[in-house]
Amino acid sequence: RALFAEYAAELTDPEQRRLYEEEVAALERERGVEVRFVHPTPGFVLRTSQAGSRRCYINVCSNALMGEPRARAERGGQRWELPYSLAPGREELRPAGRRRLVYDVVFHPAALRLAARSARFRRLLCDTALEAVESHCGVELDRNNATVLRGVSYKGVPQAPVIRSPLPGGAPKPPDDGDSPLPPF
Repeated sequence: RALFAEYAAELTDPEQRRLYEEEVAALERERGVEVRFVHPTPGFVLRTSQAGSRRCYINVCSNALMGEPRARAERGGQRWELPYSLAPGREELRPAGRRRLVYDVVFHPAALRLAARSARFRRLLCDTALEAVESHCGVELDRNNATVLRGVSYKGVPQAPVIRSPLPGGAPKPPDDGDSPLPPF
């Protein structure tokens, strides 16, 4: 029990998490990929169901690493560009022992500020989050009964998805060791 308690404390320690993220970033840099961790800031929660029977929650969150929302004028109105990051869905155990599905959709903080001021923009943000989960996770959500939970800003345990982008020039080449007894790859 003591070892498990020590392990659990280490997992929740912010300093250990920072070291872990630095190590992952360094390993990925060696492979020629830049890694950025997207820590979601809670916004609001959508409750809906998947396949008509299984309850699921979509956490609409924010992080400054996402692109800002942009509007382009078009005939008849505006077309919004809403960049987002979608973490893979996860199954979490509720206190009652039942399981729930949780998805995190992360937008720029400006998008959540606009949603707080305008009901139409909030509806646009919700529709974008539902569409993102449906298209990228291959699930069917009940859009008609999707509701925003009042007084709840996040469901589940926050997890930081990763944004990977290739570094210019690719992966650094390993040193050429002419004396190596191993054949080249």
